[in-house]
Amino acid sequence: MAAKAEPIGPRNGHELAPLNTRADGSERPHGVTIVLQGSRGSLQRDVPGEDRAAWSGKVQFFLSIIGYSVGLGNIWRFPYLCQQNGGGAFLIPFLIMLVLEGIPLFLIEMAIGQKMRLGCLGVWNTIHPWLGGIGISSCVVTLFVALYYNVIITWVFFYLFNSIRLTGDQLPWAHCPQDNGTAEIECNKASATVYFWYREALDASPSIDEPGVPRWWIVLYLLLAWIIVFFIVMKGIQSSGKVVYFTSLFPYVVLTIFFIRGITLPGSSDGILHMYKPKLEKLLQPTVWLDAATQVFYSFGLAFGSLIAFGSYNPPNNNCVRDVLLVSVCNALTAIYASVVIFSILGFKAFTMTESCITKQIKILALHHIGGFQLNSTHDYYRQEFPKINENITSALNLTECTIGQQLEQAAEGTGLAFIVFTQAILKLTPAPFWSITFFLMLLSLGLGSQIGIMEGMLACIFDIDFFKRLTKPMITGVVCTFCFTVGMIFTTGAGEYWLKMFDSFAGTIGLVVVALLEMIAVIYIYGHEKFTNDIYEMTGYRPGLYWQVTWRYVGPFIVTGILISSVVSMLISPPEYSAWDAAEGHTVKKSYPDWVLGIAVVMILAGVLPIPVVLLLRRFQCLAFDVDIHQGSIRRIETTVSTKEMMSDQDSSDSEDGIRTSGRFEDSSSDEEILNTRTGRLAMKPIGRKPTTFKMDVNND
Repeated sequence: MAAKAEPIGPRNGHELAPLNTRADGSERPHGVTIVLQGSRGSLQRDVPGEDRAAWSGKVQFFLSIIGYSVGLGNIWRFPYLCQQNGGGAFLIPFLIMLVLEGIPLFLIEMAIGQKMRLGCLGVWNTIHPWLGGIGISSCVVTLFVALYYNVIITWVFFYLFNSIRLTGDQLPWAHCPQDNGTAEIECNKASATVYFWYREALDASPSIDEPGVPRWWIVLYLLLAWIIVFFIVMKGIQSSGKVVYFTSLFPYVVLTIFFIRGITLPGSSDGILHMYKPKLEKLLQPTVWLDAATQVFYSFGLAFGSLIAFGSYNPPNNNCVRDVLLVSVCNALTAIYASVVIFSILGFKAFTMTESCITKQIKILALHHIGGFQLNSTHDYYRQEFPKINENITSALNLTECTIGQQLEQAAEGTGLAFIVFTQAILKLTPAPFWSITFFLMLLSLGLGSQIGIMEGMLACIFDIDFFKRLTKPMITGVVCTFCFTVGMIFTTGAGEYWLKMFDSFAGTIGLVVVALLEMIAVIYIYGHEKFTNDIYEMTGYRPGLYWQVTWRYVGPFIVTGILISSVVSMLISPPEYSAWDAAEGHTVKKSYPDWVLGIAVVMILAGVLPIPVVLLLRRFQCLAFDVDIHQGSIRRIETTVSTKEMMSDQDSSDSEDGIRTSGRFEDSSSDEEILNTRTGRLAMKPIGRKPTTFKMDVNND
C-alpha cells in the first residue's frame, strides 16, 4: 500500500515536514522524511527568519498587556462591586479569585501563545484538529465585543469635545435649558447631568422597539472612533505598539492627579471610608464570591484570544511566568487605586450635595416654624435638631435627614458612573473644564488600550489563515473596521444604549466563559499538563509546581464552570432588563426585552458557542479535511544544512535500493503510535548532526 507524502500540521507537539528533494537537488522518487525538534511533546517555533511579528522591546509588550487588561472596568465596575459587596471585605474574595482563577488561566493563554507562536485559531487547531472551533468561537465573541466597546469610546469623544469650554458654567451639562418648554420641565424633573446624557448625548427613545433614525452626531463620532482604531491597528503591533506608550501610562498620570486633588477636598475621607469599610457578614453570601470571580475573569480580558496573540509575538525564551505575575499584581493594585480616587471625588460630591440638601431643608423648616429653625440657622444646628423632630412632621413635609452616607448609598456603575455621577462631581471642581477634559482623556486612553487588544486578538486569528495572507494587513483591517462601523450603526439610534446593554449582557458572557473553560481543558487534559509544564520550563527555566498544577487541573475549571452555570441560571430565572428613559417622569424605568430582541440575543450566544461542536463533529466524521490551512505559519520546510547533507546523501542511495513509492497521506488525527506503527511501512530514526533531540526518520516498506 502506498502513501503519498504531504505536509501535515503539528500533532501533539511534534513538528512534521517533508523533504521532497535529495541533497544533490534531484527529486526524491519515494519516501517521506519527518524531522522532530525539541523534547517530546513540545512545539518548536524557534525558526530563523520566521515571518511573525515581534515586540520591539520588553517595555512595549508589558505596556500593551497593561493597556489591554487594565480597562474601563477598573474605573467604573470594581468600585461599584466594592460598595455593594461588603466594602473592604470584598477584597478578600477578589484576591482569592485572582490567585485561584485569574492568574492560572492568564498564564495558560500567554504561555501557549508564546510556545506555538500562533493566534488562537492556529493554537487550538494545532493542539488537536477537533478543537479548531474554539478559535472560531473566540474570534466571533471578540467581534461582538469590539462592536459595542467602540461605541463607549464614541460617547467619550462626544463628552471630551463638549468639555472644551472656558468656564465650568459653560459646560453643557451644568444647567438645564431655559426654553420655558417641555425640555426645561423634563430637565428639572431629573437633573442637568442626567438630562444632558439621555437627551443631548443619546437622544434616547422611549423603548428599544422605537429606535428612530441614527443620530447624526453619534454617527460622526463613531466614524471618528473607528478611523482612529484602524490607523492604530492597521499594521498589527508595528503600529499599535507605538500607541500603547500613551494609552497605558496616561491613565496612571490622570489617576494620580485626581488622587492628589481628591484627598484635599472636603468629604473625600468619608467617601473612601464608606467604600472600604468592611462588612464581613457579606462574605456569607454566594453572590459576593460569584461577583468576585466574574470581575477577575473579565478584568483580565481572558478568552478573547488577545493574550494568546500578544504571547505569540514574544521570543521563545521570554519569562512569561514573571510577566503574568507582574501584570496580575498591577491589575489588582490599579483597581484598588482607582477605587480610592473615584470615591474620594464621589465623597466630595456627596458632601456638596448634603450641604445643598441641608440648606434647602432649613428653609422649609423655617417657613413652617418647626423646631426653632430660622432662615439663618447653621448646618450644625440642623444636624443637632433634625433628629428630634417628630416623624409625623417630617413625613408630612416629605423630609429625610441629609447625610453624606445617604448620598453615597446612591451607587452607580458603568455609563451612569462615568457620564452622570462623575460629570456632576466635576462641576464642583475648579476649573471644571480642565478636570472634565482630563477625566475623559483618561477614559479615552483606557478604552483605546482595551479596544486595541480586542482588535489584535481578532485580527491575529484572521492573519493566521493562509487565504488572507495574500492580502495586506491594512486591507484586512480596513474591511473589518468598515464592517464593524456599518453594523455599529444600530448603536447610533435612540435605542443605542439599550442595544449596548443587550450586547454586553448576552454576546460577551456565555461565549467567553465557554471558551475559557474549554481552553483549560484543551491545554491541561488534551495537550497535557506535563507537556505544558515542560514547555514552560524550557522557555523560562522555571518548572510550575503544586500551586499551578492544582489550579490548572481542578480549581480553575471548577470556578469557571460555576460562573458558566450561574450565568445561564441567572438568565433563565431573571432575564436581563434595560433602563429606558421616561421623558414624562424625568427618570429611567426598567423594561423587559421584547421576544424578538431575546431571539437575536440567543442567536448571538449560539454564534459564539456552536462553532466548537460543529467543527468537532465535522472533523470527527471527516466531513472537514484535517489539513485545512488555518495555521500555515506552523508548518515549515526543513532545509538541508551542512551537518545533515552527508547523511541525507547516504540515505538517498538506500532509498533507491530498498524503498518503494508511497501514496496517500497521514491524517493529522493520527496518534504518534499510529504513525510509528503504520502498516504501510516502518520509521527508521537516525540522529542528525550532534543534537540529541533531533532525528531523521524515513518511511520504508518491508
